[in-house]
Amino acid sequence: MPGAVVVGTGFGARVHVPALRAAGFDVVALVGRDPERTRRRADRLGIAFACTELDAALARPGADAVTIATPPHTHAPLVLAAVGAGRHVVCEKPFALDRHEAVQMQAAAQAAGVVHAVGYEFRWAPHQALLARAVAGGLIGEPRLAAFVQQVGLVAAPDAPMPDWWFDGSRGGGWLGASGSHLVDQVRTCLGEIATVAAALPTVAARAGGAEDSFSVRFSTAGGTTGVLQQTAASWSPGVIGTTTIAGTTGTIEVADGTVWCADASGRRALAVPDDLRLPEPSGATVGAGRFTHLELGPYTRLCEAFAAAIAGRPAAGPVAAASFADGVAAMRVLDAIRASASNGGALTPVVA
Repeated sequence: MPGAVVVGTGFGARVHVPALRAAGFDVVALVGRDPERTRRRADRLGIAFACTELDAALARPGADAVTIATPPHTHAPLVLAAVGAGRHVVCEKPFALDRHEAVQMQAAAQAAGVVHAVGYEFRWAPHQALLARAVAGGLIGEPRLAAFVQQVGLVAAPDAPMPDWWFDGSRGGGWLGASGSHLVDQVRTCLGEIATVAAALPTVAARAGGAEDSFSVRFSTAGGTTGVLQQTAASWSPGVIGTTTIAGTTGTIEVADGTVWCADASGRRALAVPDDLRLPEPSGATVGAGRFTHLELGPYTRLCEAFAAAIAGRPAAGPVAAASFADGVAAMRVLDAIRASASNGGALTPVVA
């Protein structure tokens, strides 16, 4: 049983810990900023060692791997410390503050020869995995036009309780990094590399200053698909509403309410989720309030299973590939281009290779 250190007492304690355990890891330490909160959460989760310094956790017996679920501006120093100590690493998204930092992290992990992954767990969400498989299998012919649109009722109220870094762009806050990074990864895995963007990063809520709570991005891929990524976290509608649609030369595929639909010359039909894309039932102790834990834990368990297989030198058990640090770098290049376009009035901006 490989051992893991979890850094972060929010998402780390709520999702990383139970997902790692479900995948066969022994969680040997929890690292946080607040010693009392960290000890309290470690006790509730049955983790024997709690501390505020990664070095202390790495010294524990069985600390083979590290998962990092901390604010984005802390990712690079934590990753560099972990891989410098020869530990395998899963790092949350957004992977870094910018592409330059991301490249440094990837180079360090490669030099250390450790297993590395980025927390793009929604690659395993059944509707997302099925969509990618259908497009790759030619179900709609050549994809030509795509739309990924969503409204989330998270921060519409100006006083919505969020971590202090969340609206601080200098620390990696904002909805583009929090959710847009997932969408960028989905486009890359489904439609190929993004080549150009034209973007706006508005604030929808009646909030003065701070990082954006919304984004609107027109993109084109290297393969010729044109599309739109548009989301707000400041919707007053409850829950999550939205749709994903990809129109191709022989059909159109859409995702609505978790169901994948295909329409072509033979009509419209729902696509059944095959057994190999189904998720495990969420299990294990967790802590903290999380509106989306039920959506996150199953996919994150699959990510941790792939991480464990790679550490053991086994082939991945399922058909979905985990995101590596190379994917983290590629996504950061796109996020950098989006921010550059938004700061230049929405100008068409190439993604730097």
